[in-house]
Amino acid sequence: MAQGFDHLLDATITHLEALKAEGARSVSFSNESVQILREMLQERRERAEPAQSNRPFAQKPIARETVSRRESSVATDAGKAQAADLVGRVADWPVLNAEEKLTAMRDLASRAGACTKCSHLVKSRSQVVFGVGSLDAEIMYVGEAPGLDEDRQGEPFVGKAGQLLTKIIQTMGLSREKVYIANVLKCRPDTPGQTYGNRKPTPLEMQTCWPYLLEQIKCIRPKVIVALGTTAVEGLLGKKTLGITRLRGKFDDFRGIPLMPTYHPSYVLRNPANRIKRQIWEDMLSVMRLLNHPVTSQQENYFTS
Repeated sequence: MAQGFDHLLDATITHLEALKAEGARSVSFSNESVQILREMLQERRERAEPAQSNRPFAQKPIARETVSRRESSVATDAGKAQAADLVGRVADWPVLNAEEKLTAMRDLASRAGACTKCSHLVKSRSQVVFGVGSLDAEIMYVGEAPGLDEDRQGEPFVGKAGQLLTKIIQTMGLSREKVYIANVLKCRPDTPGQTYGNRKPTPLEMQTCWPYLLEQIKCIRPKVIVALGTTAVEGLLGKKTLGITRLRGKFDDFRGIPLMPTYHPSYVLRNPANRIKRQIWEDMLSVMRLLNHPVTSQQENYFTS
């Protein structure tokens, strides 16, 4: 637990530093976050008590100011949402030409590739999985994190879920080269004790990696963002959501950019019923219509029977 606490504290400090660099001057934190931190501190104290009992003098109590500083360091959902308002909307972002975009993205990819802020992910990853596609893309697809295949190849969405995403993109009349694909987290989440499978990124992992995704979006300035799954929605909007089944099909807003929440392709693979396929396809039809892309009668009627 002590190691877990130290990791959370380090990741939180890193995230707060990133928010400060973006222009944020304050954050908020929830009572729930404070309670979780208190419980972790209490367990840490209890574990330490046996070793301390043999000491000739009682340990000096932890100052309330120290605990308060640590509690306030928890960058919670409300804090992230508040900070987001301070770094502007799409209309405030600089418009980069092709050369400037390429330079900016190369620099960002270099910094992300050398990132060591999450030490546990640095130890377990094969490489950083940055992003792929057109820097002039109208549509940007955002998932939650790389899986095993992505970690090996260094490109997002190349496994079975990625192959399905590619089919969806192609059925829209596009290609992977015409869109941009990225994840909220650039490293595959570690899975200690497991030889297979993936895990959901933690809020602090996503918050630590958040500046990289934000800079990708600011550089590309997509006309639409497609958030693939609940975790991607939470990572982009910085708040807990109602779940993808209740969010999908309706545009949300990301700093002035329409955001369409939809199912992650892996969900469709696990639930291959036509009803689910039709729902994710309806979400893509909404994206196409928003962009005034032509929709054929054949495209209109996919998965209706």
